Amino acid sequence: MQTTLAPEFAGTPEGTEAEAILRRCVHCGFCTATCPTYQLLGDELDGPRGRIYLIKQVLEGAEPTRETQAHLDRCLTCRNCETTCPSGVEYGHLVDIGRRIVDAKVERPAAERRVRWLLKEGMTSPLFKPALKLGQALRPLVPASLRDKVPAKPPATAHDWPTRQLNRKVALMLGCVQPALAPNINSATARVLDAAGIQSVVADEAGCCGAVREHLGDHEAALADMRRNIDAWWPLVAGPSERVEALVMNASGCGAMVKDYGHALRGDPAYADKARRLSAVTKDLSELLPELVPVLKSRLKAKPGALAYHPPCTLQHGQRLKGGVEASLRELGFKIDCAPSDSHLCCGSAGTYSVLQPELSHQLRDRKLAALAPLQARQIVSANVGCIQHLQSGTDTPVRHWVEVLDDALRGVN
Repeated sequence: MQTTLAPEFAGTPEGTEAEAILRRCVHCGFCTATCPTYQLLGDELDGPRGRIYLIKQVLEGAEPTRETQAHLDRCLTCRNCETTCPSGVEYGHLVDIGRRIVDAKVERPAAERRVRWLLKEGMTSPLFKPALKLGQALRPLVPASLRDKVPAKPPATAHDWPTRQLNRKVALMLGCVQPALAPNINSATARVLDAAGIQSVVADEAGCCGAVREHLGDHEAALADMRRNIDAWWPLVAGPSERVEALVMNASGCGAMVKDYGHALRGDPAYADKARRLSAVTKDLSELLPELVPVLKSRLKAKPGALAYHPPCTLQHGQRLKGGVEASLRELGFKIDCAPSDSHLCCGSAGTYSVLQPELSHQLRDRKLAALAPLQARQIVSANVGCIQHLQSGTDTPVRHWVEVLDDALRGVN
């Protein structure tokens, strides 16, 4: 796609990157067919091709409007369009650039700014956990429109973090909201890895991966999150003592972000090399499954009933990891299937999207649950805490992380 940058963007890092991405687009429209928001709204400007045109116009000097901003806001950043695109257009990077430029030129209403500030500061704050507990205690009093954002308190578990010292070690990222929303995911991960002879090490100084702030348009604060995490993880990855073989993510949204650190910090001379190396050693938990299967297969004490699997967009489109969870769990003897239709489509969670775009988000959630219903599964499993909480808000069927189900099987819980 031929692009002539306006003088304010010509020669800038953002302008140069955006122009290179735009030039790969041949406006074929394949992406439109797999875009969830275009399928719901039927508006060209609410699909990838239309949003690409909007960003191109702004980069060429057109003044963006609130309508421009709204079309970009309605994008889930699910990146389904990227796995569909025959030309390799990096739409996710382009839409992040477009949003930053448009937000700098179009002021949001005060109420919108407050909500977005509360999300990026509240979700990443140490106060998130006590605030969530208070919300759970008062959940019956919370307005119905907000109740599904305050999940019921998870059942207490007596199964603690393993304490064995092992030769093989990985660094495990706990996440910013997962320890409060679904604490068993992290401990189940540590127990499953421990059963396979791998110790999980945690860097206490690490926090939010940066995705919350990045997707809410606060790019500089997101970079600060990334640098803090690199400082926390670097001694574990490159230090002389407790060196780990990988940085493991059990939330695919965090994994997609951390794997992008090398790109995000490529222009930072102090962090570029470290970021690139950390991205290279980052693995989604499912990437360890093939080597865990032979070790764990004979140790399973129980099997659950049928499982329905929802592959998160950040796993299948963001990280390009597709089919691994299902294949490995089947090899372990689990009965697990994806939805017979639309398994590639977003569930509507998309980080803070479910708060900022509740109507579209709920439509996508209900569509996803309807697609999973024919499987008649006892449990729905996924690989990202946001998807898990969002889907659970629309069904009575338990929705869990697949590693929790594997942990139950190893402990004999059916």
